[in-house]
Amino acid sequence: MVKTVIFDMDGVLVNSEPLHHEVSLLHYKDLNIEVSNEVFATFTGNSNKMIYQKLKDKFELPFEIEDMIVAKNKLFVEAFDKKEDLHLMPGVKDLIIDLHKNGMQLIVASSSEMEIIDKIFERFDLNQYFTHKVSGNDFPESKPNPAIFLKAASHSKAQIKECVIIEDSTNGIKAAKAAGIFCIAYKSEGVDSQDQSLADVIIYDYKDLNFEKIRNINS
Repeated sequence: MVKTVIFDMDGVLVNSEPLHHEVSLLHYKDLNIEVSNEVFATFTGNSNKMIYQKLKDKFELPFEIEDMIVAKNKLFVEAFDKKEDLHLMPGVKDLIIDLHKNGMQLIVASSSEMEIIDKIFERFDLNQYFTHKVSGNDFPESKPNPAIFLKAASHSKAQIKECVIIEDSTNGIKAAKAAGIFCIAYKSEGVDSQDQSLADVIIYDYKDLNFEKIRNINS
């Protein structure tokens, strides 16, 4: 019986991936580098630490990784504050409320820095539903390494076999499976760049999930 649901954030809770892409392109222009959409798609689920390490190596950038992350996050926060049409994924707030009112523990495990997680949680009033927030920036390696999900599961009031992860990215799904945790892939409309074939279940609409269905996944 499932007692804890671990959510990814970008592309799962909030439709922030397009904004991340837009901001990243601005930053890449500042760095005087070109990153194709195909290469950018492979970054989904990675922490900024890993992304900028890859970029530093590939383009022989002279900048410190932490400095590049700070600059990118500054651009993101500025764009986030101005962007009024940024929304939660359709139906996810109803699912969160349903799970919470029925006693399901909710944890977020996102590759984003805690500064960004807090921004999104405050804007959409999510803090009241989640017991813990875990940032990928706190780990030497990011998804597909399972460390972030193992840490999230360690906060669970239940055993790891009583946890479920909701993810959208190829790297995130690989991390969930490497952690040995049942993975539900959320496939949002118009997103075809992520391979979700390793997930245990793929859903296209949060209306397909509710407390009873999730609770009984491993039964």
